[in-house]
Amino acid sequence: MWQKKGLLYNVNAAYDWNKSHAQVPVADVLLDRIRIYYATRNSNGKSTISFIEVAKDNPNKILFENNQPLLPFGNLGAFDDSGLMPSSILNVGDKKYLYYIGWTTRQTVPFQNAIGLAISEDGGKTFQKVSEGPIISVNHIEPYFSGTSYVMIDNGVFKMWYLSCIKWEIFEGQPEPIYNLKYAESADGIHWKQTGTVAVELAEDEGGLVSASVIKADTIYKMWFGKRKKSDYRTNTHNTYRIGYAESTDGIHWERKDDLSGIDVSAEGWDAEMISYPCVFKTENELVMLYNGNGFGKTGFGYALWQE
Repeated sequence: MWQKKGLLYNVNAAYDWNKSHAQVPVADVLLDRIRIYYATRNSNGKSTISFIEVAKDNPNKILFENNQPLLPFGNLGAFDDSGLMPSSILNVGDKKYLYYIGWTTRQTVPFQNAIGLAISEDGGKTFQKVSEGPIISVNHIEPYFSGTSYVMIDNGVFKMWYLSCIKWEIFEGQPEPIYNLKYAESADGIHWKQTGTVAVELAEDEGGLVSASVIKADTIYKMWFGKRKKSDYRTNTHNTYRIGYAESTDGIHWERKDDLSGIDVSAEGWDAEMISYPCVFKTENELVMLYNGNGFGKTGFGYALWQE
């Protein structure tokens, strides 16, 4: 079971770029601290990325708060001209690869996402986008959009589990995206082989799976992820996000075991209405989960520790 340790961080709205939200936390475990990248929203409601650093032995102790956005918005018409969110951080040699979600707007549906990559050569304090375009976008395998991704290097292979929109449906006159989790591989972390392989499929009443977070324990892959119902999932607490769980022996074919996720909404407070966007990682002594609560990160993110 996960032992909740409470709210860890929310933005203070001190700048034009961080007026609300600390969403989709992504952890990078350093020698003496944990750097946590997150998405915040500016005065126009557009998401951008920044980070904080917390003590490894006491995550409630904030050691550093970055005071500016990490990456600029894309050029007009680019996949990330309307927002950016962190998704996964990976150490590749002496570089850090930050996989992120780019947002742009559409006319027939509200938005379209794609997966971008930025690389740091200074230990993760600054990043440069590898290209103006995304590394995974709309194509013959992904006809709608792709979103949150989790990447690991496993036996020399870059493996990615990512959100894949499979269709839009109309509910009460409004289009809503339906998405599951798919799997892709790469030799270098930049050029990806997409096969359309579904890693985790939707249950019958579900409308979205998001933010896969994977660890490998001996020969078992363990994944936590967010899950929601098809409609009325923003305010109806019966339909809002919860955290699911799945296991796999090969990382490709997964068996859902949601009753073993070990965490649910609280009785009251910042995470009583929804929980989602898990980021699970190991330190020397602990298995840690960062996660968002109410309002898709409007109340900030907290953390929990695994207790056998």
